[in-house]
Amino acid sequence: MSGTRVGVEVGGTFTDLVAIGADGRLSVAKVPSTPSRPDEGALAAIDAAGLDLSEVDDLVHGSTVATNAILERKGARVLLVTTEGMRDILFIQRHNRRQIYDLAYAKPEPVVARRDVIEAPERIDAEGAIVTPLDLDATLERIGARLAGDEDFGAVAICLLNSYVEPGHEQAIAEAVRARFQHLKVTCSSDVCREFREYERASTTALAAYVQPVIDAYLGRFSEALSSRGHRGRFSVMQSNGGRLPAEGMARSAITALFSGPAAGVVGAARQAARSGVRDIITFDMGGTSTDVCLVRDGQPDLAPATEIDGLPVKTPVIDIATVGAGGGSLVWIDDGGLLRVGPESAGADPGPACYGKGGRQPTITDCHLVRGSIRAETFLGGDMPLDRAAAEAVLTPVAGQLGLPLREAADAAIRIAEANIVRAIQRISTERGHDPRSFALAPFGGAGPMLACRIAEELGIDTVLVAPAAGVMSAYGLLASDFVHFESQTRQIRLEDSAADLIAETIRAVSEAAVRHLRSLGLSGDVDVRVSLDMRYVGQAFEIPVELPGDGAMTSVPEIARLFAEAHHRVFEFDKAGGAATEIVAFRARASANPGEPPVLESETGDEMAETVDLFEHGVAHRALCGGRPAAGRELRGPALVEDGTSTLLVADGWSGAVDAAGNLVLRKS
Repeated sequence: MSGTRVGVEVGGTFTDLVAIGADGRLSVAKVPSTPSRPDEGALAAIDAAGLDLSEVDDLVHGSTVATNAILERKGARVLLVTTEGMRDILFIQRHNRRQIYDLAYAKPEPVVARRDVIEAPERIDAEGAIVTPLDLDATLERIGARLAGDEDFGAVAICLLNSYVEPGHEQAIAEAVRARFQHLKVTCSSDVCREFREYERASTTALAAYVQPVIDAYLGRFSEALSSRGHRGRFSVMQSNGGRLPAEGMARSAITALFSGPAAGVVGAARQAARSGVRDIITFDMGGTSTDVCLVRDGQPDLAPATEIDGLPVKTPVIDIATVGAGGGSLVWIDDGGLLRVGPESAGADPGPACYGKGGRQPTITDCHLVRGSIRAETFLGGDMPLDRAAAEAVLTPVAGQLGLPLREAADAAIRIAEANIVRAIQRISTERGHDPRSFALAPFGGAGPMLACRIAEELGIDTVLVAPAAGVMSAYGLLASDFVHFESQTRQIRLEDSAADLIAETIRAVSEAAVRHLRSLGLSGDVDVRVSLDMRYVGQAFEIPVELPGDGAMTSVPEIARLFAEAHHRVFEFDKAGGAATEIVAFRARASANPGEPPVLESETGDEMAETVDLFEHGVAHRALCGGRPAAGRELRGPALVEDGTSTLLVADGWSGAVDAAGNLVLRKS
């Protein structure tokens, strides 16, 4: 691409922008988010960067709009159409009580009211055979009766029993509803999730329908605003699977926009670390509201076939990220037992931490950093947003008093609790899944991540920390570093036997072609790379594990698939039954990706010499720490020191040292 490329990511507290011009010049901006109107925060970031949108060829956007619509229950009113006799599927859910000691436990509330569920006279069995033909007229009559006189509905979700095998009845209802009720968005489970497990599929379909009108309206409004400012280039949207799609592609895939910001950060960190020859990393993204961590092996983040939001299952591929409520805005408080606690509640962007001067009345982790000296009031966001130290001290004083600690020690104690919470999250994605974190480098980013990285690495036994340039806006950079990606999946249970080789190959070919076809339908030309994975298990097991096939999977033999499954099973469960038990494939997944062009390069900008010092109280010890801008390439930096780049602050802890390498990454190692 010859013009400017721009990534804009709307987070819970800040909106980040990275722009890379045709000459390779890097521009960044970080402005407070506007939770009620996230597009205004994105436009404010564009204004802060001084961009001429008529010169922008490629603009990629990530936001929390879909996530917030679900968490705040501000999506569209949905009418759900399901098979007769299945009306209560969203309400019965699974018989797995999450908090077994909570006497007041209640199941997660679906986004569809029970009175808004319509039963269609039809039935298809698990083999795809029609047991009861669809009575389309009766179905439409029931839908029309429920919609009559009620203009609140914005979407229709259609999820029929076993339609993942045979979607004909669903498609017939959808076609008739679109023709008769043209103002409603229609979502079919066979378009969103062609996999078994009825509750998870129904939940995913209902959530997709719930957020679709919200995403459509948001992207339409944002597209118009961009056009009015002269933008004529490509506009695409980030997905939670680590890839992006042209904005028009979200008309079918709005549910994939969940968690797009954290996914973008992982992609960006992996790309940037690879430039230093480091392909095994643990990403650590600490923003204003929460912390997200992810394991990246050989340059590729792990994927999960499903996730949850607000307790409700979402069965679409997502980057396997663990989240903990420990961000810069996380509240610091004392529980009923007199113990110091951090999060999960957050001050968010409004009012934010007390030191922001916007009315915050409770202490946060950011306030604690200011009090103990790990950020400086006058250099926050490059000096564009000075902090109020007196306000931070005022809200932290009652907490320190209850603990009987001096102010700086109380602030340091709160930060150490946040560190412990984050260490536990990293153990969940590494140690508990058979991966030794000591074999990985830690890649911190986000506004607050680099401040805690060295100490978290110590707790995990990690001896290398890799900090990218402009680490505070890594998620925005990840938007530009991402490929166009689309996943297709299909449940098809096949015993792993030599006699099934042709059927396995045929199914791999079918899902692969469907994935490629979808990308082509969005106007994406050029080479498309296809990767295939299988969900597999031993016969009799209740849940599956993913097995990656080499290349596009087309030439993988049955014995090779069996070997790969045994290795994957052993890695997860520490045992396998190689050759001694019947094995089956449950689902086929194809990932089609198209490269939008060579990813841009994050250049390292050298800051001022570290001539200043600051009082720092960290991990129970008082220091006089150097502070200043990012050092020149090759120049050794020893802790304790604060490195400020305008988007984040890096705390090089005592006992750590490093230098900026040829790729622009600051590589720290334990002395």
